[in-house]
Amino acid sequence: MRKQAGYTQAQLAEKLDIKRSLVGAYEEGRAEPKLSTLVNVARLFDVSLDDLITRDLVHEAPSASENTAARANGGSLRVLAITVDEQENENIELVPYKASAGYLNGYADAEFIEELPRFRLPMLGTGGTYRAFEINGDSMLPIASGTVIVGRFIEDWSQIKDGTPCIIVSQKEGVVFKRIFNKLKDASVLRLHSDNPVYSPYEVHVGDVVEIWEAKSYISSTFPIADLSLDKLSSIVLDLQKEMQKLKKAE
Repeated sequence: MRKQAGYTQAQLAEKLDIKRSLVGAYEEGRAEPKLSTLVNVARLFDVSLDDLITRDLVHEAPSASENTAARANGGSLRVLAITVDEQENENIELVPYKASAGYLNGYADAEFIEELPRFRLPMLGTGGTYRAFEINGDSMLPIASGTVIVGRFIEDWSQIKDGTPCIIVSQKEGVVFKRIFNKLKDASVLRLHSDNPVYSPYEVHVGDVVEIWEAKSYISSTFPIADLSLDKLSSIVLDLQKEMQKLKKAE
């Protein structure tokens, strides 16, 4: 793949942020790359991590359409690093907002995941793998900035239903919390909508998406603000007037 792309060993090493001697060692079979390096190689050459590890790409290089289909079906970069407790139960790792940028590089790195805070929520059950993300901004009001969204890992992106609230991890947008409208079949994109109408919808290409977590719960120290619009206030006053009239008649 390096030769097909026209890279020298030095150029590839620079793109992968590793020493040139390591590239030579990998190509000659004298050393094996870390998982984080394999992830970066897969991204650079736009192949799935599964294909990179298990297929003979010298004789069967996957096409761009195959890679897009693999991503849509959850078949690309699907190696998921997790932590477990003493009873071998999966933890919920927390990705604080300040760590979200680092998560893009460390999501498949077991050492990075191991350093994240972790907890358990027994009410979520044992089906699936969960991760928590602290969101920032007001695009999903009334869910406030600083809220922690607990999401369940989605393997098959093609089955996501329109309007599903999800944490989307992508190379260009980072970690965002949006409602997904699935356009993978027609255009290989996901259309992301905010609950706050101030923010316009936008699209991300499936090739840019790293992980998707369906929102299942949230943790917040800020309680939602009640709807106190003029119509709502008028309705409350009218209800109070009716109650007062009933009380007067009862007297």
